Amino acid sequence: MTAPALAAGPARRTSTVFTATAFVAAGVAALMGGMLAMWLQFRANAPTRVASDGVSLIKDWLKKDVAIPEVASNTMMFTFVIACVMAQWAVYSARRGDKSHTTLALAVTLFTGLAIMNAQVALWMQMDIVLRNDAYETMFYTVTGTMFAIVASAMVYSLVAMFRVLAGRTGDHDVLAGHALYWYAVSGMFATMWFIVYVQK
Repeated sequence: MTAPALAAGPARRTSTVFTATAFVAAGVAALMGGMLAMWLQFRANAPTRVASDGVSLIKDWLKKDVAIPEVASNTMMFTFVIACVMAQWAVYSARRGDKSHTTLALAVTLFTGLAIMNAQVALWMQMDIVLRNDAYETMFYTVTGTMFAIVASAMVYSLVAMFRVLAGRTGDHDVLAGHALYWYAVSGMFATMWFIVYVQK
């Protein structure tokens, strides 16, 4: 007597959108990692000079009259936490079929990204430095400008995901999960940049 064959389980579907988002996030993280490595290299190679005490050496990297507004930079860092919470809330609401809360979460995520970009512009205006005076200023605008573009790409993802939900595609959980993953990745990139550029300087 032969044992009855076990019934096959449901086919496991591979999430193309989530996987593609992971690859894109990894590529963007590699880009930002390379730029921060260049920042550290430029800072390490900055010329040194004798300090006013005649003994110690200091690096000519960040000018004495250049100050980074800590309120704006720290506000951006904490605002990313809100963006990640809202992106995860969108996933949570979609899995429960709550279209209104999913849309609200995506809208808040979108406007949170806009607030981050506004804070970055305010920081640039407060610092009031030019682009090509020295290595620090050039690298500062290059790194922070790239991060600005990355945040803009995350906002585009939020906008696309929100329009899909408004169009009735609330069952696209993979898109919303990928959207949350991308915001997590962008937040990690910004946290690294914040520590190196805004804290360590």
